[in-house]
Amino acid sequence: MRKPTQRAAPDARSLHNAALAHLARYAATRAGLTRVLARRVERWARASEDDPDTVQAAAAAARATIAGIVARLAEAGAVSDAAFAQSRARSLARSGRSRRAIGVQLAKAGVPAELLADAAPANEAGELAAALIHARKRRLGPWRPSPATPDTMRRELGNLARAGFSHGVAVSALRLGREHAEALIAEFRSQG
Repeated sequence: MRKPTQRAAPDARSLHNAALAHLARYAATRAGLTRVLARRVERWARASEDDPDTVQAAAAAARATIAGIVARLAEAGAVSDAAFAQSRARSLARSGRSRRAIGVQLAKAGVPAELLADAAPANEAGELAAALIHARKRRLGPWRPSPATPDTMRRELGNLARAGFSHGVAVSALRLGREHAEALIAEFRSQG
């Protein structure tokens, strides 16, 4: 059985190429790209069969180059936290996520706090449309198969609240007729 060949320690060039390969497939924030490159270095360090002191020194040198690589890619426009936040927030809103849920997802992805407020849809019409999309997926409100009872309304309000929608938006979403709700969703999705 042939022994697998050991890969060379990651250097600035190999990490830069890895960053470009990642960005070619996925949108990323500066923090996200930094995590990807750091994981690559850590995987190499765990798999290396060299002397542990040599491996730690090479891994430390590789980790030191990551910030510079990410900064150069950001200057070139290949990584943009603002563009990532706008695109991801629009996608999440169209899938029925509330402003709160969008903020949490963007924060997890490494979007800086100052960009979070600008990324999520700020108007009530957008939030209502997102609540309607959520309700349609879960067959709530206008899409409920049976007539509403007080208990059903309470459970549906709880569902929308757990999804991050305010009480006022949740009540509005549950009280709309199906045709009007579908029209609001269609208008929301057509707004680019």
